[in-house]
Amino acid sequence: MSKNIYEIPVSRIDGSETTLAEFEGKALLLVNVASKCGLTPQYEGLESLYKEYKDQGFEVLGFPANNFLAQEPGTNEEILDFCKSTYDVTFPLFQKISVKGDDQHPLYGFLTAEKGEADITNGSAFEERLAGFGSVRENPNDLLWNFEKFLIGKDGTIAARIAPDVAADDERVVSAVKAEIAK
Repeated sequence: MSKNIYEIPVSRIDGSETTLAEFEGKALLLVNVASKCGLTPQYEGLESLYKEYKDQGFEVLGFPANNFLAQEPGTNEEILDFCKSTYDVTFPLFQKISVKGDDQHPLYGFLTAEKGEADITNGSAFEERLAGFGSVRENPNDLLWNFEKFLIGKDGTIAARIAPDVAADDERVVSAVKAEIAK
């Protein structure tokens, strides 16, 4: 496993290969996104946060994933079209990946190994509600659901892991982003 987030290979949604090194020195918010989730309207807040702070050294990076109740069934092209036409998303999107399980992408293997649980949450009600629908984490470090967020500091370390039901415009998220930008 990589020791540095910037070394991990990723593919942009258009298929071009890259690493997160192109974002080194910026504060990053990495989000596993899905188009057919009850939390999908969070795209709006993510885009707003991106537009507000992108000129100050901040990026939102979206990683579509189909790991939770098949809520991201589309192709990369369909996902891109949905994001642009429905939410006018301009932040960078990457190819659909797996964020948990045996085929977990190395990026999410790194993130979940480095930061085992969310530290910005709305309590345990969301996880309890998911459990009521039969969705239970197999491992405590696993992502809980779509739209879990990892705030990466300018130095490449994970500054915060944010629960899926905490929106990007939540004051705790905005404050944490501002703090990382200011460093």
